[in-house]
This record gives sequence, structure tokens and C-alpha cells, in this order.
Amino acid sequence: MVTRIFDLLDVYRENYPDKTDAFAKKEDGKWITYSTEQYLEYADLISYALLESGLKKGDRVITISNNRPEWNFVDMALAQIGVIHVPLYPTISAKSYDFIIRHCEPSLIFVSSDELYYKIEPLLNDHPSIKEVYTFDKIKAVAHWIRLLDIGKELGNKHQVTLESIKNDIEPQDVVTIIYTSGTTGNPKGVMLSHKNFTSNVLASAARLILNSSHKCLSFLPINHVYERMVNYQYQYKGISIYYAESMETIGDNLREIKPHGFATVPRLLEKVYDKIMAKGKSLPAIKKSLFLWAVNLGQKYELNRANGWWYEFKLKIARKLIFSKWQEALGGNIMFMCSGGAALQVRLERLFWAAGIPVQEGYGLTETSPIIAANQNSYPDVKFGTVGPVLDGVEVKIADDGEILARGPNIMLGYYKNPELTNEVIDKDGWFHTGDIGCMVEDRFLKITDRKKEIFKTSGGIYIAPQVIENKLKESPFIDQAIVIGEFRRFPSVLISPDFEFLKEYCKRKKLDFISPGEIIKNERIQIRIWKEVEKTNVNLDRPKKIKTSRLVSNVWTPESGELSPTLKLKRKVLKDKYDNLIRDIYAYEEEL
Repeated sequence: MVTRIFDLLDVYRENYPDKTDAFAKKEDGKWITYSTEQYLEYADLISYALLESGLKKGDRVITISNNRPEWNFVDMALAQIGVIHVPLYPTISAKSYDFIIRHCEPSLIFVSSDELYYKIEPLLNDHPSIKEVYTFDKIKAVAHWIRLLDIGKELGNKHQVTLESIKNDIEPQDVVTIIYTSGTTGNPKGVMLSHKNFTSNVLASAARLILNSSHKCLSFLPINHVYERMVNYQYQYKGISIYYAESMETIGDNLREIKPHGFATVPRLLEKVYDKIMAKGKSLPAIKKSLFLWAVNLGQKYELNRANGWWYEFKLKIARKLIFSKWQEALGGNIMFMCSGGAALQVRLERLFWAAGIPVQEGYGLTETSPIIAANQNSYPDVKFGTVGPVLDGVEVKIADDGEILARGPNIMLGYYKNPELTNEVIDKDGWFHTGDIGCMVEDRFLKITDRKKEIFKTSGGIYIAPQVIENKLKESPFIDQAIVIGEFRRFPSVLISPDFEFLKEYCKRKKLDFISPGEIIKNERIQIRIWKEVEKTNVNLDRPKKIKTSRLVSNVWTPESGELSPTLKLKRKVLKDKYDNLIRDIYAYEEEL
């Protein structure tokens, strides 16, 4: 019975004892695999070593790492001695590291590389709680994680009985992790999740996963994030081999190398895949290009359960053989499952991937809900385009009078670390967690998200604007990489657009325009007019008071590294508004005179 995270080790021991590739990573051009036997041994050895160092239940340990097998060894070792794992993004600022270290007072820190070590090194003397730093890569003068295995082998007999005693005393309701949310304003919040929070979510969502121990998946979303972490636990529960991508830049190559059967993703990555496919298709010779566009147009009309009739299905069969089979090949050729979360997935992409024979299961949740609240399944009738699917078994959902989605169940967090006041603001006396998202139920069983409660704003004329809906529509254009709709307490909404500069380069080449730099091309009147046409396409479907009246192009590419996006690629609205404050002032100083 899996009631605590480390019970997954028993699942391996009982169900998958001979698995040779429980985990894999690529190093020096070769895939290195780790077996079930190694996983079980390393977790125990690290636990012994950490007990020897004096760590006890309730202590905190930070990891700052890319996705790799070693992360799991440490994660399980901490879980089974009751030490709280605090995984952090490798991409956040030194200032954020300083705040989190001060806030959670860790005893140890694990980092994956010399780059990350030297990022936190200046902070170490300011935080006396830190006893040691270990690294996953070998770095001079810093302890390597293998040292813990050596200590564990020497002292295993001393701590073996102690470890079993500690494991027996750990309750499902005990804190297993503190996950600091990136947030869009202010300092990060430490979300306390229990073993029960995670295991309830793993068991309920695993029932919807069609893969088994004969399959393998590629992992590339940050494993410190609750979404990818829970999916990794889900894979482990079902004995699925987990291969870790080298980096976000190598995903395409890694997909073709290992030919996985599935992966978790976010909408922005699927949008990028689609944009690349479309760019390649539009560059084909005339006849092939015509066939390609025919298949895409056909795919965008796709309906579930053969609802379009036999003639459509006949044409789709041809399209899959001639065109969509190549999409499968680009993803390795074996994809049976993709789950998408973190933001809204464009319905047209959802239809298109399903038409291509690549099911995308969109789901919904938050760090505070461990994370899944609802998710579409892999087949009709448990999937509906434009929704995030049926509510997970064991989870309750209700829609408040103002449209906010409330959730209750075993997946709801214990609270925010050292912040009971904030906890009480989001979890009411009846145990309902207030998500901050606006939504509704469709056909009494499918949850549909319409916007973020805190992101909806009013113009000075009292018109409510749901920016995400407009932004997602704008991003369907190949010209637009990112967009933020503004206009709170103003007469009308406007938009700041970060163009897709790679697409613009190709466009300029076709139109015989000089592309000198992003800064220069956004000043080009022809480009401004062309991108405004894309805005007008969105305006067609908006009520008159909600139409975008003006736009401005910016030369910056918005990324998590540069600070405009969260690690899960969501807009940091306050950061963007502060960054472009002068541009926004100019927009309204000029427009308000009209």
C-alpha cells in the first residue's frame, strides 16, 4: 500500500526487481542507466550517511539541480528518514536563493554543477544552518555525492535498524517537502506538502495513465516543480523507465534517440513544436505544401468519437499516413501519451495533435493541490476539448458565486511554511482551497478554466477584461511569441507584443526586408502593420469595449532566465508592467488625448 512517498521503493522491490533502466541520463554522449537494484541501494546508503551526519526528522535539505537520476536517490533518502526536501529551480536569482535559505534554514544543500555552486557560494557564510554542500557533478574542493554512498557502506550496519524504525514512525500526514512557488510578485511562498498529498494524487492519476512497465518516458520539465515531480512518481509507481533530457535545447534530439512512449509538457513547448512544423511545411514545394496545409486544415476540424462521419475519417486516415506520420517520427515515433499543464492549451492545437494520432491530455492544478485537480483521459468519453477534463477521483470541486474554482480533498496542501495567516486566506474553515482561477463545469463533469481571478481587470468604463483568453488567442499567430494585455482602470485595453523573431527572420527573407536586429525590425512600419493584422484577427471575436485598441512591439525575448516568465512559462505581470512602465505611459498619454 503506497501511503508515503518512499513506499514507491517497495513497489519497485516487489513489482519491478529486475528493471535495468529505472532511470537514465546522458553523459559524455552516452546514455547511462540505473537499475532497480541500484536505486534501492543508493537510497538506503544515502539515508545511512545522512543519519550519521546528525540529520533528524523535520530538518530541511535543499537541492538545486537539473533533472537527473541522482535527484531521485537523494529525494527518497530524505523521505525515508523524515527530512524535508526543499527542491529549488536552477534558474532563480541569488537574491531568491538567499531568501529561501534564510526562510527554511537547511542543514545541507545539493547542487548539480559548478555553475550553481559558485552562484550560492557567496551566500554560505551568511547562513550558519548549512553544515555541508554536496554536488552531483565532480567539483574541486566540494564534496561529491558518491562520498555519501561510501559512508553509507561503511556504517550501514550501524543505522539499518534505526532507518527501519524511523520509516515505521513516519505518518502519511507528515511533511515530505516544501516547494517554493516562483510567484509573480513578492517573495516566494513555501508550500508544505505531505506524503498523503502526493501519494493520493499519484494513485488517482496513475489510474488514467495507459502506459506500463514496458514503456519509457522522457523527462525535461524541471523536476523540482510539483507537476514534473508528481509525474515522475507516477512513472515510478507504474514501473515506467525515466530518461532525463540533457537540456531543453536537446529535447528534439533526445526524443529521436530514445523513442519514448510519452512525456509531460507545457503548452508553450507544444506551440513551439507546432510553429516549427508549420514553418517547415510552408517551405515545401508547391504540391507538397498544398498537401501539408490540407492535412492541417483537416486536423483542425477533428472531433472525438468519429463525430465527423466516415468520409472525414477516411480523409484523416490518408492525412495520417502521408503527413501526420512524420509528426510522430519527429517525436520519436512511439508517442502514446502527452500530458499538458501549467497554462491553458490552445484548443486548435489539442484538436490537431489528436488528429495526428498524438493524444494530448490537458490537466489542471496548482502547487498547493499536489498538483492535479482535474485531467482529461486518453480516450472518449473521458476527454473534452477546451476543458481540463473530469475532476480526479477523491477530489471535490465547486464553483463559488463569483466563479472561482474551489477544491477540497487529500491533495490539498498542509499550508504555507511559517505563514498561517496566508494559509487561512486560501483555505477556508470548511477545508476548501480557493484556487484564484475562474471556471465552470461543462456537461456536469468537465472542468473548464476561463481565467485567473487576480488577473481579470476592469477598464475605467467598468468593463471586465480577461487577459489570458485574449493573450492565448494572440499567441496562435506565428508572428507573436508572447503578449501581455494591459489597460486596468484605463479607457481601453492595449497589448505589448514580443514577436517571434526567428519567424520574423524567415518572413523578412521572403518579403526581401532587411533584418538587422530585433530592435530595428520592430521599428519597421511594414512589420508593425503586419503584426497589427494579427491583433485584428483576435479583435473580430471580441465585444467592442474589449477590443484591443493599440499595440506596441518590444525587442526583448521574454524568458524565465531574463525574469519576465515564471519557470513554468507564465507571464510575470508585475515584472512586465514595471519593465515597460515608460512604454505603457506613452501608450496612454498619447491615446487618452484621442
